[in-house]
Amino acid sequence: MIVLVQANVLTVGLGDKNEALQELPLRLIAMSSGAEAARSLKNERVDSVISKWDLDDMKNGLFLRRFRAMKPEIPTIVFVKAGDRAQEIAARSSGASAVLTEDTTDEFFQTTVANILGLRGIVSIKTISPAESEKSRYEKIPK
Repeated sequence: MIVLVQANVLTVGLGDKNEALQELPLRLIAMSSGAEAARSLKNERVDSVISKWDLDDMKNGLFLRRFRAMKPEIPTIVFVKAGDRAQEIAARSSGASAVLTEDTTDEFFQTTVANILGLRGIVSIKTISPAESEKSRYEKIPK
């Protein structure tokens, strides 16, 4: 399959949630900690950041709040704990483009990312290999 990358997305602390984004035309830069992500931003151009609100090394949205202060024009998506209204309110107050709970379905997550990054309607192009099919792609016209 040939997929043209449409956006560079930095994900921080998402773990298995990164797999939900594999079908989208993105280049994922996956980091596990806020410090690691902050260092990578010096060398990487990103079009969006998706992060958990509470990271192991940066609690209470510290990474996202610092990032939003430096790059407010870049869309951010925040994952908060389900049912934690204080976390949700703080994340929304940070100016995030979207706030999702950790129990959000993969399909809704994909749709949210696609909408925020303007990727709706992007179609991947499948290559056709002669080995995939024994039949010819062309039919012979009877005489």
